[in-house]
Amino acid sequence: MTEVNEDQVKLALRKVKDPELNLNILDLGLIYEIKVDGNDVAIDMSLTSPGCPSGPEIMSEAEQQLKALPGVGTVTMNLVWAPMWTPERIEPRVRAYLGF
Repeated sequence: MTEVNEDQVKLALRKVKDPELNLNILDLGLIYEIKVDGNDVAIDMSLTSPGCPSGPEIMSEAEQQLKALPGVGTVTMNLVWAPMWTPERIEPRVRAYLGF
């Protein structure tokens, strides 16, 4: 069975976009931590705000993308609010593009 690595996880997460900003969740800085343990993947992620209407959709899409990777076992999605997300977490080149 093939082992899953962090690069594969990041590629999968780049396919998941915030529908309001139309940017992927990795470049947006919503992914706080990626843990790969053998074939199991655990993600700590946040949302742009606690009231984000797209939150469940984004998290579900991220989980589906990860489960679609060959060899992935358990996928755990943890929603975290500490530290709170800020635009400073956005990938610098994307932040420049957005005008932050």
